[in-house]
Amino acid sequence: MSAKGLPDSAMVVAAAAGKALSAVWTFPAVVFSAFLLGWGAEAAQFVVSQGLSLAVLAWLQTLPEFAVEAVIAWDAGSNPAAIPLMTANFTGSLRLLVGLGWPLIFFTRAVFGTRTPGFRKTVIRLDDEHAVEILGLFAPLLYFTLIYIKATLDLFDAAILVAIYGIYLWVLTRFPPQEGEEIGDVPRVSRWALNQPGKRRGLAIGGLFFAGGLLLSFVAHPFYESMLSMAVSVGVSQFVFIQWVAPFLSEFPEKVTAFNWARTGRKAPLALMNMVSSNINQWTVLAAMIPIVYSLSRGEPSAVPFDAEHRTEILLTIVQSFLAMLLLANLEFRWFEAVGLFVLWAVQFAVPGLREEIIFVYAGWAVIELVLGLSGKKPLRAFPVFVKLWRTHGRRPRAGARR
Repeated sequence: MSAKGLPDSAMVVAAAAGKALSAVWTFPAVVFSAFLLGWGAEAAQFVVSQGLSLAVLAWLQTLPEFAVEAVIAWDAGSNPAAIPLMTANFTGSLRLLVGLGWPLIFFTRAVFGTRTPGFRKTVIRLDDEHAVEILGLFAPLLYFTLIYIKATLDLFDAAILVAIYGIYLWVLTRFPPQEGEEIGDVPRVSRWALNQPGKRRGLAIGGLFFAGGLLLSFVAHPFYESMLSMAVSVGVSQFVFIQWVAPFLSEFPEKVTAFNWARTGRKAPLALMNMVSSNINQWTVLAAMIPIVYSLSRGEPSAVPFDAEHRTEILLTIVQSFLAMLLLANLEFRWFEAVGLFVLWAVQFAVPGLREEIIFVYAGWAVIELVLGLSGKKPLRAFPVFVKLWRTHGRRPRAGARR
């Protein structure tokens, strides 16, 4: 019993409810900081190397997700109970992108696209150059399978993952230009920054990043604590809250940008590749950041351990992304693929106890896609297309390539 005569559990809930009230300002603050960074990123893509524009855009858009993950990893250095939350956040963000983000891009295209042919006839057809992004998922997924097997994520793994991302960026610079976003398509704030004369344009873009980063630096930790407290106050697992609520809020502006592109057939492939680029940087750089921050917090090189439950989360995320890569390997995205990804995500979200069963469903579907691809009934075009592009363009650097 507490000094006030309340049960200790009631006092814990009451205290958590008080901290949860900070969500009233932390949640909007995180979203607003993400918008500031997103506006800056959409403007910056017109002044950075064109060959990296979409990759850079995707990375900058996910900075809020990086900030939240860094706060969790730092807390885990002194609080072992927070270690599972690191897994929750990065697996949740990846599964949201594929299970919710990709299908909603298709649904947006099918409903709002110009000269829409109907839901079942709608197809998002990717350009040949998009084979780079699609196959860019393969290496981190393969390496993360090894991480899953050994059940730890350490500094050596971080170095390998960063190297994989570096190679991916290098490959992007070797390929020819392709259509990107036009200035008239970007948000009003981004256009304002781009329309500034001379050096003021750089200052305006830098100001958006500075304001968003400054706000995020102040709000990331209170945001994390408010989510934990809200989970306690409403009786929901903290793991579930961190897994779904945090990445949804931090990735919200990125999804808004992608859905805006998806409204037209011309920009729908760009919207989908924006999401794929985010998948790649989260499988590599975001995951690599975790043991680095965790080790700094502990004051010594340390490996992040994964127990059986969290290995299940990682395996579920790996097979989902591997299936998604195979679905795009024919350079098309169709209605039944979007519906299937969404339904499987919705089931695991609504009924977490079915995670292991969903793994088998993803794996079975992936096997079917492989059989169809190898038999030629649904050719895995991304592989030969990439080889052809590499033979044509990969042996010399290409300046001004746009993703």
